[in-house]
Amino acid sequence: MPTARAHSVLELIGNTPLLEITRVTQGLLRPGVRVFAKLEGVNPGGSVKDRPARKMVELGLQRGELRPGKVIIDSTSGNTGIALAMVGAALGYPVELVMAANVSRERKKIIEAFGARPIYSDPLEGSDGAIVLCRKLIAANPERYFKPDQYNNEANPLAHFETTGPELWRQTRGRVTHFVAGIGTGGTIMGTGRYLKAQNPAVKVIAVEPDDPMHGLEGLKHMASSIVPGIYHERELDGKIQVSTEDAYEMVYALGQLEGVLVGQSSGAAMVAALRVARGLREGCVVTVFADFGDKYLSTNLWIGWEQWRRERLLKLVSKWNASASVTT
Repeated sequence: MPTARAHSVLELIGNTPLLEITRVTQGLLRPGVRVFAKLEGVNPGGSVKDRPARKMVELGLQRGELRPGKVIIDSTSGNTGIALAMVGAALGYPVELVMAANVSRERKKIIEAFGARPIYSDPLEGSDGAIVLCRKLIAANPERYFKPDQYNNEANPLAHFETTGPELWRQTRGRVTHFVAGIGTGGTIMGTGRYLKAQNPAVKVIAVEPDDPMHGLEGLKHMASSIVPGIYHERELDGKIQVSTEDAYEMVYALGQLEGVLVGQSSGAAMVAALRVARGLREGCVVTVFADFGDKYLSTNLWIGWEQWRRERLLKLVSKWNASASVTT
């Protein structure tokens, strides 16, 4: 249960609500199929990344790897950086964050507002460029830094095994049949998927990734063209769905205007994939994760031209989102 009174903002992480998606799915699913989304934007740092950020820093402190005089540093596409900046502020540790220079203006401002120092890498190199630059900075001064290393730290999926998975199992009363989540570091889908399969091996775990290396889905990785995170193990998945940037953006508009939920583009992609899975079922409970809310992206290309949309177009487009691709195993 949520904490009634907290002594630290870190105690407010987790126990996020589960929302049933009903209007976007209206008329598209069989009566025995339901779709839910976990609203991770409710976390105090505004995203699902609050969970692993707290866990990685806590374990670093326990192991003595993080101690007074050290600086927390990591590469990030934005949300993990915000989470680490928040955790560092709460614990009194300085934070430096390496990110591509083209992450959204809102993310940059939030990171600075928490007192962290942003370091920008080549925008054309995306999250991989930030990873490489971060490694160079640490190599130049290894004693200065503590690197949580979200891409390779098993505390990342462990945070989801210990919190996200149990929450979903409890919130669905053990009825979840399919778990669908985007791939960034891989922590969410690995940790949550492991927990759900430990409760019921029949649960299907399905990953979501962009369909093209030059995508516009901030926070997600196209694995074939990226540095694959050490914590990501595709053999544990039951399938993978690729989603186009256009379809993800259209779903963001639909969720905002039909469900009243403003999310980011990775959440739009997750919903497109969840709907494709649900459309193929006779019965089941499909759960996905909305990694954050959309307020961090209002200055990005996501919202260029959105005014052209009209409510009567949205339901017609749902059939296109579901017809273009299927799960691959």
